[in-house]
This record gives sequence, C-alpha cells and structure tokens, in this order.
Amino acid sequence: MSRPTKIAWAALVAIVVVLGVAVLIDREPAPAPADTTVAVDRLVRPDSHRLTAPADERARFVEFLDFECEACGAVYPIIEDLRRTYGDRIAFVVRYFPMPGHVNAERAARAVEAAAAQGRFEQMYQRMFATQAHWGEQRVPADDVFRGFAIDLGLDMPAFDAAYNSPATLERIRADVADGLALGVQGTPTFFLDDQRLMPNTIDDLTGALHRAATA
Repeated sequence: MSRPTKIAWAALVAIVVVLGVAVLIDREPAPAPADTTVAVDRLVRPDSHRLTAPADERARFVEFLDFECEACGAVYPIIEDLRRTYGDRIAFVVRYFPMPGHVNAERAARAVEAAAAQGRFEQMYQRMFATQAHWGEQRVPADDVFRGFAIDLGLDMPAFDAAYNSPATLERIRADVADGLALGVQGTPTFFLDDQRLMPNTIDDLTGALHRAATA
C-alpha cells in the first residue's frame, strides 16, 4: 500500500477516535444483526452504482457513504487504491447514506445522482471527495457549488437541474438509506463484502479481506 493511503488511513483512525463514529442522530436505526451476515438482496439493488463491473466477478464490496463525512473523505484514497488493485475481480458498489447532521450531504448525493443520469456518476463521485474540504462541514447550502461541478463536467445543465430537483432523485437516495438502516448501518463509512459486514481496525484488515475474496 502506498504511503499516501497509509497516511489517509491514519487520518481516518484519528477522525474516528476524535468523533467516535459518524452516528445518526435523528433516525432510529434498525438493530444490528447478532452476527455480521446480512441480507444480500438489500446490499446491492439493480440500480445500485458500480465503480467496477468485472467480467470475472468474485465478490462485491459495498460502501454506504456520506459525501460530507470526513471519515469517508479520509478513506476515499484507500478505496481508490483498492479499486485499482482488485477492480478486475471485485465489484465496487456505492450506496448513498447522507446523514441528517450534514447540511450538504443529501444535496451532494442529489448532484451525484443527477450526474449519474447522464452517465457521469464516477466523475461526480470523485469530484465530491476531491473538493470536500472546500464545501463540507458548512452551514450554507452548496447547491451552486455542485452546479458548478456539473458545468465543469460538461453536463446538459437543464437536464442536470431537472434531475437535481426531482422528487424521484430524492426518493432514489432515500431508498439507499432505507436499505442501510435495515442492514444495521448507523454511521459512515460502513463496508460490506458479499454478505459480511467488515469492521477493519487497520489497513491490512481491509486489504486482507479483499485480497482473500479476489484470490479465492
């Protein structure tokens, strides 16, 4: 693992230690299962966004994330590194899980989903994390910032605006949240590998789990 990703993991651990875990405040989460096995049909839906779709799919790695979550931002370069290494064998799947304490989390998810409608999910996903430090943890809505990202990506802006403000887009995001709550997700980032929830304490824990799945 590269030095930047090790630094990112250290930052993630520091955030978790300081903030505890990014726990939902205004929701009543479903009780966590007695073990780490979950219902696979809720983990990946037909419309779930895949960062990789390998022909030789050996496992599915699912992340429930919040684009405004500092821990998600810290782990992002690690996930990108793992995706480059194992993306030809493991499907990397993203599920939305914006948290109520973040003013722009749901807005960011709407912008990503609106970009996805034009085939640019990955580009907007990456842009959100690359710029998180500039718009995250703000009490001011960042709608214009996200619209600027869409312009930079060359999207059809009338179509983007329509999707960004569509109730169907919000419904799509909240469907991901509902699945997460049913699976016992209480904070972000939360990872699953096939039907098992991963709770890594170190970068080696996470890398090892994906390596075993990719080489099984």
